[in-house]
Amino acid sequence: MIDAKNTSPVGWYVGSYLLRFIELESKGNDEPGAEFTFWENTVIVKARDLDEAYDKVMVIASGETNPYRGGPDGVPVQWVCEGVTDLLPIYEPLEDGAEIMWEEHESAGLSQMRQRVRGRGEFLR
Repeated sequence: MIDAKNTSPVGWYVGSYLLRFIELESKGNDEPGAEFTFWENTVIVKARDLDEAYDKVMVIASGETNPYRGGPDGVPVQWVCEGVTDLLPIYEPLEDGAEIMWEEHESAGLSQMRQRVRGRGEFLR
């Protein structure tokens, strides 16, 4: 039996994955205690179920891992795919205002909660 809460009725899923940046000639690229710059990217994919969505997210993530020469010195570098961090069904058709994901948070004080809110213009990087 298919679990309805894990299946998108509209065929879309939102998935996040981690990519870690390495210099290919550096020692310690696989040391568990080493620190790396990393990105968590979030994408949407059209799929029949969570397994197909997972596979599609991994294909997207792996497609961003080709080695190249970076920086002014042309150092051999690469993004390494560490894997999928989150995968959720989208329950509503994609349009303005469609909810594509949500997250429940632990109880917090009102002032702490309000610190998470940003105003217009505060999202520029």
